[in-house]
Amino acid sequence: MTPSFSSPRFFNPLMLWVDVAVKTNEMLLSSGSVIQMRSERIAKAGLSPSDVDLAEFQLMGHEKLAAAGESGAAMANQLHTTQFALFQRMIKHWLGGFSLATSTTPAQAMTHVEALGTAVTRSAAAVSQLSSASARIVQRGLKPIHAKATSNARRLALTHEA
Repeated sequence: MTPSFSSPRFFNPLMLWVDVAVKTNEMLLSSGSVIQMRSERIAKAGLSPSDVDLAEFQLMGHEKLAAAGESGAAMANQLHTTQFALFQRMIKHWLGGFSLATSTTPAQAMTHVEALGTAVTRSAAAVSQLSSASARIVQRGLKPIHAKATSNARRLALTHEA
């Protein structure tokens, strides 16, 4: 069973990166077997490939382009979402720091210093979320390539055995 992105482990940056490593490993193993089976098919077809061989060879190029495009779009979308959210937090915390300059009494200054301290703490927490955000971007980009590589490995293994 594939874990959902709402499960608690996906709020831990280490677990996000472990998931990326596992998916990358699966993709690389699947890609290796796909390359081997397709190379064998190309070698067997030689200079006179069948219509089925030609269709498979053409599919190789189309799949790579489609997966790369889907991966790039997924990463750009996740990057945009993440970047926008982090930028909003940064501006909010940054503007909170300006209140100190508007203090007219020592009591106001103390209140504003406390608010600035809270803003700095929140900014540090937002920065600590960058690792999780980066892992999610990589996950989104890896997903279509992983899906294509593993499905090709299963499909070609079935036809390779036949």
